[in-house]
Amino acid sequence: MKCTLMHKQIAVAEMELDDSTGFIQKIGMVHVPEHLPVGIAVKKGIADRAALNEWWTDRSIPASRSGVREALETLEITSTKMLLVRCYGLSLSDQYWICPEGSGLTWDAINFFDNGFSEDIGDVLFGADKKADDLDFSSPDNTLDGNLKKRWKIIGGKRWLVKGGSNPFRQQPFNEVIAAGIMELLGISHVLYQVTWSKGAPYSICEDFVTRDTELVPAWRILKTQKKSNSVSVYQHFTNCCEELGIQGVVPFLDRMIVLDYIIANEDRHFNNFGMLREAETLKWIGFAPIYDSGSSLGYDKMPVQIRSEKEVVCKPFKNHHAEQLKLVSDFSWIDFDRLEDVGGLIESVMTAEGAEEYIDESRLFAITESVKHRIEYLSQLSISQTSVQEHSTQDDVEANIAADYAPKMNR
Repeated sequence: MKCTLMHKQIAVAEMELDDSTGFIQKIGMVHVPEHLPVGIAVKKGIADRAALNEWWTDRSIPASRSGVREALETLEITSTKMLLVRCYGLSLSDQYWICPEGSGLTWDAINFFDNGFSEDIGDVLFGADKKADDLDFSSPDNTLDGNLKKRWKIIGGKRWLVKGGSNPFRQQPFNEVIAAGIMELLGISHVLYQVTWSKGAPYSICEDFVTRDTELVPAWRILKTQKKSNSVSVYQHFTNCCEELGIQGVVPFLDRMIVLDYIIANEDRHFNNFGMLREAETLKWIGFAPIYDSGSSLGYDKMPVQIRSEKEVVCKPFKNHHAEQLKLVSDFSWIDFDRLEDVGGLIESVMTAEGAEEYIDESRLFAITESVKHRIEYLSQLSISQTSVQEHSTQDDVEANIAADYAPKMNR
């Protein structure tokens, strides 16, 4: 299929997609190279096809998503990349899309920020049977990344993301609300979450923070703007990339994100789980996006004894262990520890709400609360001693920043 990669109304580059796989076979003329996705190099007028295919693949539902194999069978689609083609690559996270040759489609007529969209794909991804009549593939659910079950819904005229949790504890939706509450106490910019219920299972919901005029650029795309030297740490490489792009406030933001992730023992802050906002048309950087997607934390997949021991807690995006990642923090003076005194009450209020008792028992709640209090106390002592000095060595660096696998774990 011949098409044009579009950025809102701007024709960026001519492309050809394979009709059976959805891969980009050929990139023709690049009209406006600066409007290519961040991190896509252009040399002598030719765009890097491998890099653009990587971006295109990242745009699709991962094959490891819970229930996606069954959904593809129901939809009679061979791969999630073909779902991209069926919705013209449209998303509720940015303003990129593809316009098939001769289609006459316009951004104003089909974008999901101003126009409605079908719930058919979301229904199937959430386990519904195929409808008797034809499916409408016009849905931003086709371009949702991540391994947890999720979908978009229009509620009260606004776009809301609905996301589930992984077995056996389904804890991620509760964790999102707790993390948001802790960030509120600490004055950290964040996305607000609520817990909702469907068929006896908890889901988190949050409003889309991207508008028709802005877009989210994942940190992963920022990393792709420069080649990393083996002698440079992941942290330093990321800050270097941000500096070269003119993105402001990098270190204060990272300080806050790293501290938050330590407090909640976040295990999945990979480089697609935070990012920057920019104006889509002017390409002006607005700043870091409010922190989102903090659910894979608080021992979400562990038994109480493991939560208390903290031995199996992994870390991202810079270091493999939270103790090492804390060494990257430049300043702790912004933390108001007095506001965290009743963090146990916050956790209890969320995890003892009606319906939660099926997933969160008393021993689990106690282990989570005590481990969070312990980490806050450690931070308090660290802030007093000021023994933490930024370290930019490559020791303990994360090598593979990929999303967590939520397949059921045995012997737990």
